Formats: sequence, structure tokens, C-alpha cells
Amino acid sequence: MTEPNQEQEETKPTAGLNETSFSFGYGLLRDYLLPDLLGDETPHILYWAGKDLARKFPLDTYQAIEQFFVQASFGELSMIKEKKDELRLLLSGEEVARRFDAQETPSFKLEAGFLAEQLQNQRRLYTEAYDEINQRKKEATLIIKWDRKESIDNEDNY
Repeated sequence: MTEPNQEQEETKPTAGLNETSFSFGYGLLRDYLLPDLLGDETPHILYWAGKDLARKFPLDTYQAIEQFFVQASFGELSMIKEKKDELRLLLSGEEVARRFDAQETPSFKLEAGFLAEQLQNQRRLYTEAYDEINQRKKEATLIIKWDRKESIDNEDNY
């Protein structure tokens, strides 16, 4: 049995992969395989999967969420408008445009669920989110709404 050389030890599973190949693989799973497996329930399951993913990767700031979106190949987030009980974010970029090219009507429920859970934890208020698709511009608006009267801290008291 031969011992691995220094070069083999330093090789990582992701060596040689670039952002494009990651995005392609991610797109295959998300846009083709999961809808085939989950059928009509795909948007609902992806929303809750996004919330679960946010629990596994808690982020303390909005800027950290923006960075996570880029690193996860979700796309680029930019703030459109913030109100007292609502936040509107634009999701755009190459990854998002590719999803519009690959599907007639892509869903951004995973991203919406992720944002709902992250902002719920940051603001400590019950939060939900949904997506609005702009087919012509190949972008999505993610609308996050929270109830200023419904603190999630109240749930801990039961």
C-alpha cells in the first residue's frame, strides 16, 4: 500500500470546479430533479426547505444574507423598498437569468423561505415571504412581511 503524496492530500473535492459548474449542478437538481420527485408540492416543500436551510445557516445581518445568496448561487439581492412591516428585495443576476432561460416559470420559493426565516430570527417577529416573477426582465421580487404585533419570543413562553 502506497502512502498518498503531498499533492494528493491537498486536493479537495471541489478542486477544479468553478462557479459555472456549481451553478449548473445546482440548477439540474433544483429545476429538473426536485420538481420530478416532488410534483405539484414542489413550491411548498421548497419554501419550507428554505426556512430549514436558514435555521442551519443563521445570519446576523442583511449584508450577510446578501453574501450568502451570492455564495449559494441564489443570485444577487438588492433592496427595493423597506416599510414598517414589509421589505421588498430584487433578486437578479446571471444565476437568476439562467433559471428563466431553463424554465418557463421558475420558482423562487426556496429563497423566499430562506429570507422569511432569516428575517424572522433577526427581527424576532413572525415573518412570511413570497415571490413575484418578472418574466420580461428575468428577475424576481421577494416580498417579506412581518407582523409587528406577533413576536416569536412569545412562542418560547408556552
